[in-house]
Amino acid sequence: MKNTIFSKIKKDLKLNKSLYILVLPVLIFYIIFHYKPMYGAVIAFMDYNPRLGIKGSEWVGFAQFIRFFNSPYFVRILRNTVLLSVYGIIFGFPAPIILALLLNELKQKKFKKTVQTATYLTHFISLVVVTGIIKEFTQSTGLINDIIEFFGGTRTSLIQNPALYRTIYITSDIWQEIGWGSIIYLAALSGIDEQLYEAASIDGANRWDKLLHVTLPGISTTIIIMLILRLGQILGSSYEKTILLYNEATYETADVIASYIYRVGILERNWSYSTAIGLFNSGINFIFLLVANKLSKKVSETSLW
Repeated sequence: MKNTIFSKIKKDLKLNKSLYILVLPVLIFYIIFHYKPMYGAVIAFMDYNPRLGIKGSEWVGFAQFIRFFNSPYFVRILRNTVLLSVYGIIFGFPAPIILALLLNELKQKKFKKTVQTATYLTHFISLVVVTGIIKEFTQSTGLINDIIEFFGGTRTSLIQNPALYRTIYITSDIWQEIGWGSIIYLAALSGIDEQLYEAASIDGANRWDKLLHVTLPGISTTIIIMLILRLGQILGSSYEKTILLYNEATYETADVIASYIYRVGILERNWSYSTAIGLFNSGINFIFLLVANKLSKKVSETSLW
């Protein structure tokens, strides 16, 4: 039996030698930078001391997790992380779908390509530049305040207002990623059989009917899969953008799990504590992914596996 398996593997390696060579750098990358560092997660259960190393550090079990759950910041950062993710799903997730549907309806190819290019380009702008633009536009002397003053409002630093932070964060996210996110839906739309539209026209369907009964069902599988993946990142708010945007005045609504890990892990050097928080974060995301996949499989028979 073993000889048969090894002989099959050997034969496959010979037949697909070039393909294995192509995939080898990717495998090496993931092994070195993704799988090997997983061993370091064990320090979440220790009082890690770099001088003593992993083997010499004291084992404390779940003490770091208990410390996090009892932290006065636990409720705040969990609430902020969940709310940002939920708002992102409610407002951000449908945005690229709507844009793809609108672009799909355009008949003028030049105008369509212009809109696509304009919306795609924002994805390639550096996050540092994006956050710089946001700060410039939302400060008391910025463009948005010029507009507010023009309509009779009062100038104020919007980015310093905790009540407006989530709105600014989600709106800027949509602006930056709407075009890039629409690519996969445009690809799915291109795969819909044109004969379905022709049959719908013969039955007297208008554009709205075609959208509801042909277009949306045609890309429903793609939408469900993307939603499952998005739910798997429910506690995965971008720490880079948060760190670049937030300040002490907006901690109440801006501080998320990722930014808290950065502060306690990198700035305060509490490696075991920050690793425990990161492990908790990854575990919750994994559970959400499993639950979302299971529910999707039951309801729509569409799932990742």
